[in-house]
Amino acid sequence: MSVEIKIHKNETMDKAIRRLKKKLERESIIKDVRAKRYFEKPTEVRRRKKKAQAFTNMLRQRYENM
Repeated sequence: MSVEIKIHKNETMDKAIRRLKKKLERESIIKDVRAKRYFEKPTEVRRRKKKAQAFTNMLRQRYENM
């Protein structure tokens, strides 16, 4: 999971850090690291995925009926 950004000429560090954060977010690296910080039981993983799927299905049905 190596992410690199090259600092452009005359670019401030704040701008470079902002670009790095955006790149990490787009590749969902921070989300994965936070999820793997603690062990999650397989039943909890299934329950979480089932809950997320139910939510997306509910949203799909809501917007199909409009």
